[in-house]
Amino acid sequence: MKPQFEQIGMPVSGSMLYREFQMPNFDAPYHFHPEFELTLVLNSTGKRFVGNHITDFEAGDLVLLGANLPHCWKNEPLPEGQMAHWLVIQFKDDFLGKDFFKTPEMQAIARLLDRAKTGLNITGKTAQRIGKEMQFLKNATPFQRVIGLVDLLNTLALSDDTHSLDTSNFFPSLAYQDFDRLNKVYAYVTEHFQDEISLDDVADTISMTTTAFCRYFKKVTKKTFVEMLTDYRIGYATQLLQNTGKSVAEVCYESGFGNLSHFNKQFKLVTNHSPLQYRKVFALR
Repeated sequence: MKPQFEQIGMPVSGSMLYREFQMPNFDAPYHFHPEFELTLVLNSTGKRFVGNHITDFEAGDLVLLGANLPHCWKNEPLPEGQMAHWLVIQFKDDFLGKDFFKTPEMQAIARLLDRAKTGLNITGKTAQRIGKEMQFLKNATPFQRVIGLVDLLNTLALSDDTHSLDTSNFFPSLAYQDFDRLNKVYAYVTEHFQDEISLDDVADTISMTTTAFCRYFKKVTKKTFVEMLTDYRIGYATQLLQNTGKSVAEVCYESGFGNLSHFNKQFKLVTNHSPLQYRKVFALR
């Protein structure tokens, strides 16, 4: 799948977009857009990628994504006759006017939208309530949808069931050109991290020489590309250790490492635990 900036066309007669999808697969590649997004999975399982965060998802998964936060869902094959089913609400921070969320009454929601830049996973009773209200909005009038969205955001703003996903701050206050370049790099990593990745191929995605790319990436992100890739692979490995019974060797190779000894060393450097220790401490918590 080709990494891309997604151009979302808001309806001419509206300030927010409500969409329902039913298809065999989540078909969007790793992408980003300036709109906030509230996504509810009604039927499907697989892996969710948000910025630098990777985890499993299943039916009931609910996430609020901030503006320009890269993301995608990759679902597992469904039983014959079933379709992946999800609801999406997309809106800009000024969908009710430039200063609406600057009013005193809206400060809690303003703080929520600021937190959403990391991506927020919503769980517990809040997720159940929001899920029901999102489904109710399917048949609501445009006015009811706007009021309903404000109510949803207020519920989230006052809830303790919202949990940050990507706290790496991978794209801090970047110029658009840098943001676009790094999204292409990150999209390439998301698609290929389980394979052997060459610096030449990555540099080619943004039309740079390898030497120029390495200097550029370190200057903008404060990390080398290899460090970022290692962190990404270790993040994926932690999810496999937490959520599957796969052996450490299987986790190693599925996460993109070609050498078990190197994997064990890098895993401990990043997490301060060996893979087996990590599984004992964090699995099934």
